[in-house]
Amino acid sequence: MKTIYLYTDGACSGNQHETNVGGYGAILQYGQNFKEIYGGDKNTTNNIMELLGVIESMKLITDKSVNIEVYSDSAYVVECFRKSWYVNWEKNGWKNSKKQPVENKALWVELLDLVRSFNQVTFFKVKGHLDVNKTAEVNKWYKKFITQRNINLEDYKYLIKMNNRADELANIGMDENR
Repeated sequence: MKTIYLYTDGACSGNQHETNVGGYGAILQYGQNFKEIYGGDKNTTNNIMELLGVIESMKLITDKSVNIEVYSDSAYVVECFRKSWYVNWEKNGWKNSKKQPVENKALWVELLDLVRSFNQVTFFKVKGHLDVNKTAEVNKWYKKFITQRNINLEDYKYLIKMNNRADELANIGMDENR
């Protein structure tokens, strides 16, 4: 089965302030083929940018029969799918566990529609902003990561590099919206 790997990130400078700028970045990888995307907006949030990184990259994939693996440093996005938060949100009329409206509902609905349109989508949480040259730090996070997916250390370092590149792309998206 074909697998497309998505490495995504979102960022927001001045998050939670009246005037801020956000950006998202993503890398799509299929075999040896890569596509990088980025974008951004003013007066947004980090969570919106994290969601858009996944949404905008998934929109580019036309073959719905592929498997997709999403690698992100966003606990907000990854945990929603790994812990199936969206199931209760939908069941409870898009209210969270505190009976409050789910933030960014329109983006969550769009992302869920995209996810459901593919054969299989799996989300993995990667520690963001790691330096692959800091062995102790990498080893610490590698041990945590392999509880999600058992890969070798070199492959984990590759994920770190791709996540860092997605972060760079998110910063380009921010810079273009300043």
